[in-house]
Amino acid sequence: MTVERLTLGQWGEEQATLYLRRQGLKIVARNLRTPVGEIDIIARDGKTLVFVEVKTRRDVQFGTPAEAVGPRKQGQIVRAAQWYLNSQRWERLQPRFDVVAVLARAEGPQIEHLAGAFEA
Repeated sequence: MTVERLTLGQWGEEQATLYLRRQGLKIVARNLRTPVGEIDIIARDGKTLVFVEVKTRRDVQFGTPAEAVGPRKQGQIVRAAQWYLNSQRWERLQPRFDVVAVLARAEGPQIEHLAGAFEA
């Protein structure tokens, strides 16, 4: 992965984190690496534990950022979330899988939050 793409991804994750905080979610973890995959953001929204995949793009020439989270990526996120849930004590929280799509625009980030974007 090029430094430019890595930097864009990090910027997008930071924008997504700020957005989620403004929406009232409490960030629990970021960039969590598990033996079965990575989760960009884990947040708490009341009694819901939210696993967030962040996708950032400069344009939509090859599709929207959210379209990049296909079935294969969803499966990886679900496996990583299951691993995390089994290693922690979150029995009373319901899991939810969100996608935060970030477009880098000259006027600032354009953010689309798809709550409950997919299920386990």
